[in-house]
Amino acid sequence: MQTGSTNIKVIEANAGDTLGVAGNNYRMIVTGAQTAGAYSCFDMLVPPGGGPAPHAHPKMQEFFYVVEGEVTFKTQAGHATIGKGGFVHIPYEGGVHAFKNESGENARLLCTVMPAGLEAVFALIGTPVAPGQFLPVQPVTEAQKEQLKTLGERMGQTIYPPDYLD
Repeated sequence: MQTGSTNIKVIEANAGDTLGVAGNNYRMIVTGAQTAGAYSCFDMLVPPGGGPAPHAHPKMQEFFYVVEGEVTFKTQAGHATIGKGGFVHIPYEGGVHAFKNESGENARLLCTVMPAGLEAVFALIGTPVAPGQFLPVQPVTEAQKEQLKTLGERMGQTIYPPDYLD
């Protein structure tokens, strides 16, 4: 007798494309294409000084687990430094948020997003890299800005100035 699901996913340690996104490395562990859009999951390697700009995506929730190092999460409710083993949940309608690695060591986060779709943003602005390879932060081109605006409108995501939550 067969029991259990036939769609169980087993992902090898280095499987998935790695993209350099604004100076960080995001490995696409599971994409929406693999989950019928239900969720996506990323291994985020964030160097000192790295992290995304403040942003909001009210139709999506994010879960962050700090695997190594520490990052400072910034939200409209305040700032909190979260270290190894810490967890942050940005719920639907969670407001503006960002994180930054303010330490002198790399930080690694496991990020799950529901529903999937954030990987489309990363694919648009990211550059394929080898695991552990960090690219310098590149300015966003006008074409990328227009694509991000269109994608942001479709996904309900808004990007804010870097100092918005300071």
